[in-house]
Amino acid sequence: MFNILKRVFRKTNEAIKEVAPTKKRVITQEEFEDILLEADVNYALIEKFLESLPKKFDRAQAYNALISVFQYKADWKEDLDVKPFVDMIIGVNGAGKTTTIAKLARHHQKSNKSVLLGAGDTFRAAAIEQLSRWATRLEVPIVSTQQGHDPSAVVYDTIASAKAKGIDHVLIDTAGRLHTQTNLGEELKKMVRIANKSMEGAPHRKMLILDGTQGSSSINQAKIFHELVGIDGIIITKLDGTAKGGSVLSIADELQMPIYYIGTGEQPDDLIRFKANEYINTILDEIFL
Repeated sequence: MFNILKRVFRKTNEAIKEVAPTKKRVITQEEFEDILLEADVNYALIEKFLESLPKKFDRAQAYNALISVFQYKADWKEDLDVKPFVDMIIGVNGAGKTTTIAKLARHHQKSNKSVLLGAGDTFRAAAIEQLSRWATRLEVPIVSTQQGHDPSAVVYDTIASAKAKGIDHVLIDTAGRLHTQTNLGEELKKMVRIANKSMEGAPHRKMLILDGTQGSSSINQAKIFHELVGIDGIIITKLDGTAKGGSVLSIADELQMPIYYIGTGEQPDDLIRFKANEYINTILDEIFL
């Protein structure tokens, strides 16, 4: 796992090396501040870390400061004994939403669970085609319709089909709506309501896909989606393509909700569980002896 994380955060660690080229046993607050700024950690959060640390400190003290960000109570919503378990996948265009759905489908397949996809992004024909290609590649069924049709009807039909066929997991795509588009926001709310009509309690999770290359700027995006429908958890993509890996700390601190997975590449198996301790140690390995 560490080798995978080191590859994912390679660009972040290279940025850290530029400001901290030599590993040390003890570093100063000023050095730590420079490192965290380079990794795109929000400055207000950096100040919070520094307040909890002495002027000079070692790896264990740095670890305790960083891990404190993740010490919040969060409802992980993954132990519900329901069938099908319905995930609604939300996020803006370009965040890697459709590819992440394919990765989640593959993740469930590896656990010998059946999966049904719902092509709820009827706003773009390309989104339906892309998800259909993934369904064919992964050999999983999909419920889809034509561009412009009612996405809530797709939601209803997908869940109804899954119930009838005894499917374990449902993954529903949604339009990559910009949070400034009021009509699309209302459509998303409707999809959530219709999911509950098709199966009480659905969707069981509303997962937001955040583009790691946007760094801390994705936080405002997440807050708006959360106000719209109530986000239950996060998946962060494209961290392998950015030096902004420290933004994960800012995201956790600001949103106080589970980070379920991180994307590690473009292939169906390129998805790993996010574990805060391993993430922090990957960063500290570049700073301390």
